[in-house]
Amino acid sequence: MLAKRIIPCLDIKNGRTVKGVNFVDLRDAGDPVELAEIYSSEGADELVFLDISATEERRKTLVNMVRSVAEKINIPFTVGGGISSIEDVDILLNNGADKVSINSSAVKNPQLINDLAQKFGSQCVVVAIDAKQIGGQWIVHLVGGKVPTELNLFDWAVEVAERGAGEILFTSMDNDGTKNGFANEALAKLSELVNIPIIASGGAGNIHHFVDSFKEGKADAALAASVFHFKEIEIKALKQELRNNNIEVRL
Repeated sequence: MLAKRIIPCLDIKNGRTVKGVNFVDLRDAGDPVELAEIYSSEGADELVFLDISATEERRKTLVNMVRSVAEKINIPFTVGGGISSIEDVDILLNNGADKVSINSSAVKNPQLINDLAQKFGSQCVVVAIDAKQIGGQWIVHLVGGKVPTELNLFDWAVEVAERGAGEILFTSMDNDGTKNGFANEALAKLSELVNIPIIASGGAGNIHHFVDSFKEGKADAALAASVFHFKEIEIKALKQELRNNNIEVRL
């Protein structure tokens, strides 16, 4: 059985780590390079770095900061924000990223998923999907959750997998920052529909929410931000509790 992964997420704006609720009301959570080094030493399995305003501000991801983070950590490192071409990915991989996360650009140009998978390998391509429930349907949103599309979460996830994505990072906008738990029903359905790993994101508030994301949500990895940034959950304690619940993790 593959070990489940715990992934801290660094949402970056203006060079600082920030965290909000339902994608708004952002507050400062510290220096991204320092946080990355701490998480790497504390036993995080991977790290995700999202330049959350890059798409909205129509600029590229902060390459210098990516390089600084990569120099301090020894775990896989996924970078997202403003990525829209093979050249963008090439630059990030050459500056220390192991994988890239694409979101808005994948919806606007689905062929980008195929192109990146072909050029760099599926294992390098994470497609992030931000979705919220509207009228009982999970609807995909773009540009940091600001722009609704007509895409259904599950249809888009199937297409993404077919086009060669190596993983899906699903964030429930309804759950994000609420600390009420992950969207386990949607996660479980995603896991049934596609045969690539699903990363759960949005809603972590306590250790048992992680347990539920793996047991009920069938997630392959769970990502969180504020509970780690503000020391509400220690990664070592989290992993020990997961192990106590018969969930395979790397200690």
